[in-house]
Amino acid sequence: MGKDECKTMLDALNKVTACYRHLVIALGSTSDSQNLREELKKTRKKAQELAVANRTKLTSLLKDKTISKDDRAEYERLWVLFSSSMDLLEVDMKRSLEIGQDFPLKVPTRHLIQTGMTGSTTTVAARAMSVQNMKYEADSTIDTVDLRDLQSEITQVSQMMEEMEMKVQVAPWAVEAKQEAGAELKSNMSVGNSSVGVISICEEEPKEEEGGGSRDAGIASVCAVLVFIVIIAVAGVLGYLVINMS
Repeated sequence: MGKDECKTMLDALNKVTACYRHLVIALGSTSDSQNLREELKKTRKKAQELAVANRTKLTSLLKDKTISKDDRAEYERLWVLFSSSMDLLEVDMKRSLEIGQDFPLKVPTRHLIQTGMTGSTTTVAARAMSVQNMKYEADSTIDTVDLRDLQSEITQVSQMMEEMEMKVQVAPWAVEAKQEAGAELKSNMSVGNSSVGVISICEEEPKEEEGGGSRDAGIASVCAVLVFIVIIAVAGVLGYLVINMS
């Protein structure tokens, strides 16, 4: 039960951090807006709430001396995944701060960049917040006030990661992966377990249609016949030339 709960919580965190990264990409572009800044604020706060919940749960489990060796190995693997997700969140928060400072909305100092991205980011933000429709507060000072909050939150995240390393000693290089690299992108087993919503990262590979093997065999046979005919034709031409030259 503990492992399933941890996986679900980690899955939720990963989806929200993925949403946050998607929103950060739109900063400073022609898709940038007051709504985007508010979406970023709400999404990162949601990510931090999930991060605290993950940290609390995994810390208590890893400190438990009664768990089995296999369970500990699994919790350590989840801890490494959690730490990686936090690293990405911190990097994106710092990037959001830098771009937000370079492209203030209230008093623009430079033109927005035409990146080719168009449309609203509301759908992505709604998925992160697990709501159907986003509600906006229409705060005209969000691009200045929120930057101060963001700077403080970056410090908090950094401190939390340092505390994590002090409380739980898990060597990332000693943790073995349970599946091949990229296997999670081909599986949607975790879809629906999270309360955050679904972000489709990649489509499932199409299954081969029935009869596909026989169709391929037929094509191979036709190709073999054509190659044989070409060889016979070339041999005939060469023979004709040799006879005439002699």
